[in-house]
Amino acid sequence: MKLTIPRLLAALPLALASVALAAPAQAVDSGGDAQVSVLHAIPDATVDVYANGEPLLTDFEPGTLTDPVALPAGSYDLKVTEAGAGADADAVVEASGVEVPAGANITVTANLDAEGNPALTPFVNDTSAVAAGQARVTVRHTAAAPAVDVRADGAPVFTDLTNPNEDSTEVPAGTISADVVLAGTDTVAIGPADLDLAEGTSTIVYAWGSAEADNLQLAVQTISGVHSAPGGVAAGSGGQAADLYAGGVTGWWMALGALVAGSVALAVVRPQRSAARR
Repeated sequence: MKLTIPRLLAALPLALASVALAAPAQAVDSGGDAQVSVLHAIPDATVDVYANGEPLLTDFEPGTLTDPVALPAGSYDLKVTEAGAGADADAVVEASGVEVPAGANITVTANLDAEGNPALTPFVNDTSAVAAGQARVTVRHTAAAPAVDVRADGAPVFTDLTNPNEDSTEVPAGTISADVVLAGTDTVAIGPADLDLAEGTSTIVYAWGSAEADNLQLAVQTISGVHSAPGGVAAGSGGQAADLYAGGVTGWWMALGALVAGSVALAVVRPQRSAARR
């Protein structure tokens, strides 16, 4: 993967303006850069990305969860093509005058919808403080798969979660064994995997891939600094992409800023819908 860092701040996430309109108050403030990460969660889709007519990213592969990048608020132009097609090729998708909101903490996923079609799903990350001794856990269903239950140490925590929804709760800090099962059953789709939930962190777990293709995986993103009296800005620490059919982490991918990966093969930009149950 080739990344031109100076151009990173000149072309980033698609559909962020729609996210800002729906964002909770604690995740967007009145000023400052946006903190944006991207999870490329479409299997077998490698792309090239152009910013203002020049290459930003080439041969960008699935399984990449980027570290957060501070993006100044502003307007940007993007073009995505099939890998190797060249700058003059027809765009898979393009956007001109993309408005990026100030002060948001956002993760954009390029994923499959429930029917297996490419989709872009922007999520606003909750960076509000958690109580002392607690950690926040969020699960996001971004896979071509039916409704699922998410269990911690064998007990259901989130139930009947569907693509592209999320659910969140606060739990005592510690290590839990998590797995994903088909809703209402004990049939394991992903996992189990141990999650280390440190005090004052927000751990976000993404289920992605395709059940039909038997390539479901988890990606994990951790946002630090959400203590009751945080010592710094909650930005995030990148993520892990784990193939749990094999029983462990088989790959770690980090790419500073590949924020336009969410543009892969997309014709429609759809905002995140929340299914939070507390």
